[in-house]
Amino acid sequence: MEWFYRLVDTLLPFQWTEFGYMKNALLAIILITPLFGLVGTMIVNNKMAFFSDALGHSALTGIAIGVMLGIDNYLISMMGFALLFALGISAVMRKASSSADTIIGVFASTGLALGVVLLSAAGGFAKYSSYLIGDILTVQPEEIGMLGILLLVILIAWVLFFNPFLLTSVNGDLAASKNIPVGVIQQVFMMIVAVLVTVSIKWVGVLIINSLLVLPAAAARNVAKSMRSYHGLSVIFSVVSGISGLIISYYAGTAAGGTIVLVAAVIFFVSFFLGRRRMHVSA
Repeated sequence: MEWFYRLVDTLLPFQWTEFGYMKNALLAIILITPLFGLVGTMIVNNKMAFFSDALGHSALTGIAIGVMLGIDNYLISMMGFALLFALGISAVMRKASSSADTIIGVFASTGLALGVVLLSAAGGFAKYSSYLIGDILTVQPEEIGMLGILLLVILIAWVLFFNPFLLTSVNGDLAASKNIPVGVIQQVFMMIVAVLVTVSIKWVGVLIINSLLVLPAAAARNVAKSMRSYHGLSVIFSVVSGISGLIISYYAGTAAGGTIVLVAAVIFFVSFFLGRRRMHVSA
């Protein structure tokens, strides 16, 4: 970590970089926002915005299970429950006649309510309410190492499964005709989203995790001219939102997570109007 601190001091001699927690937050954002950008593209393609939101809501139940089982590291219980939650949604969606958003909505509301009830029954809900909004400024060096491993693992999975992910998200029937196991690919993608959401929920927060997954990709889709530019712009918008939001939150004295989301929202609306203008010009 010392090498990163020295690099930041050399390249960014500003007031906000004088604090170790800001440097830690900056490195965490550099590691995690590219993942939000990449994974968000497939979430938008698959119209799965509600799914990532449901996983965020399930975090409280994962914490409650950890408390009940006496697990000190809540990440373990959150991860286990999130993976089961994702697979449960996938299984019900394949067999039920209801629409996907209805099924996901049922799971999301049930997961959130169950977590609130279990935690409040023990009289300790307020203790865990910080997970609702998160705080990137509390990230520790050892946790940053975990984010680095997560980045590497998901990038490897992206390289191995990108074409099946893409084809399945664009046209499931076409993917099946090419002997791609659509159900398996969807489950793998759901588990990737579950892992990403669970690992980052402590610093991002239940209430805004979905925004950081959807807004950069949605903004990129407004202006992208190809699939390559779509993914590239999504990553760029996500990283720019993260770093800009962190810096603005320092000087404005606002919550970092919410500020990052607002920056991403501004980028989305700018890209929306630019996209509409381009369509009018080409017409």
